[in-house]
Amino acid sequence: MTLLEELELRGFIHQCTDSDKLDSTLKEELITFYIGFDCTAKSLHVGSLMQIMMMRIFQKYGHTPIVLIGEGTTKIGDPSGKDQSRKMLSSEDIKLNSKNLTKVFDIYLDNTLKNKPIYSNNADWLENINYINFLRDYGKHFTINKMLSFDSVKLRLDREQSLSFVEFNYMILQAYDYLELHNRHNCKLQIGGSDQWGNIVNGIDLIRRDSSKEVYGLTTPLLTNAKNEKMGKTVDGAVWLNEDMLTPYDYWQFWRNVDDRDVFRFLKLFTDIDIAEINDLEDKKDLDINSIKVLLANAATEMLHGKDNAILSEKTANDVFKNEGSSKNLPSINVKFDKNIDIYLNEQIVGVGFTSSKSEARKLIKNSGVKINRVLVSDELKTLSINDFDNNKELLVSVGKKKHFIIKLLD
Repeated sequence: MTLLEELELRGFIHQCTDSDKLDSTLKEELITFYIGFDCTAKSLHVGSLMQIMMMRIFQKYGHTPIVLIGEGTTKIGDPSGKDQSRKMLSSEDIKLNSKNLTKVFDIYLDNTLKNKPIYSNNADWLENINYINFLRDYGKHFTINKMLSFDSVKLRLDREQSLSFVEFNYMILQAYDYLELHNRHNCKLQIGGSDQWGNIVNGIDLIRRDSSKEVYGLTTPLLTNAKNEKMGKTVDGAVWLNEDMLTPYDYWQFWRNVDDRDVFRFLKLFTDIDIAEINDLEDKKDLDINSIKVLLANAATEMLHGKDNAILSEKTANDVFKNEGSSKNLPSINVKFDKNIDIYLNEQIVGVGFTSSKSEARKLIKNSGVKINRVLVSDELKTLSINDFDNNKELLVSVGKKKHFIIKLLD
């Protein structure tokens, strides 16, 4: 099986600028390729995992990934796929986000190989550009007519939504990134999401005009679930990849609770399980879909958080849901009774981080979204009493169907 064949079978390929020539190049030589990640948050989320898995597979076949951290382009804001301008971040926030982003690549990519990942930052060249010289040397290769035809621009204009001149420049800067990486590392392929197609083509054209060299572009499909919801977002917020923003248990639960129709597609995209093994599982007539969901949750969690956390997450889920008990592995919060102070349930929900405000927690309680020891709570101003705790001085709080924590009573 060739690299492109595996990518096709797993569902990674949406568009390619010249698949036949790229296939020949990948068979004949080991190349350097890149994917860019802007620093818009402290962590990447599941929506970026498709590109990260692409890098992982390319590296497995011997090719060298460049992780381009976009400190420079983050200051501009990518209009691709957006209805409105991104919020402008401070330089300090961008640098902090940049530092946090690299953590996840150290997990998914192998730094011990000869083709270990190259980490690059486009602030190194973009922040030192002489604007007049840049326009003279590279602006001449971009026509307004063509730039207006790209979806990232056309979508905003068709909806009569403003597009700033700053954002309009983004595609030129991304094209220049590709040229810079080609000159520095002989980079021959850029990979991105489907909304990046126009930007990638711009970069290929710029390199061809500047050096007459042939390079390639590849995009992944827009990833949605069976309900046509964009991956990476849930009703509870983004599914973050950094552990300090989402616990391994909550990450495990995300994969365990995917729609039945998505399970095998996600096994192909987000695990290292052999494609033939996945197909064999899918062909089974007496299939227990819930056991396959556990397989997906364990494999995805082990890859990001390690085997111990995957095992612990499954055990915690079994303790809570199957064995009708709580679990010592759940998040916990300690309380101590004082006759002069009431202990409100909504404050404990905020304290453990399951909501951002007491009013949000009260709303959940009012809408029948909170249980204590599996008994629905109806009083949005519920205060805890000694009688709420079991013999172990603990009580289990369930917020929605997937979030649980323990309140422990101190003497």
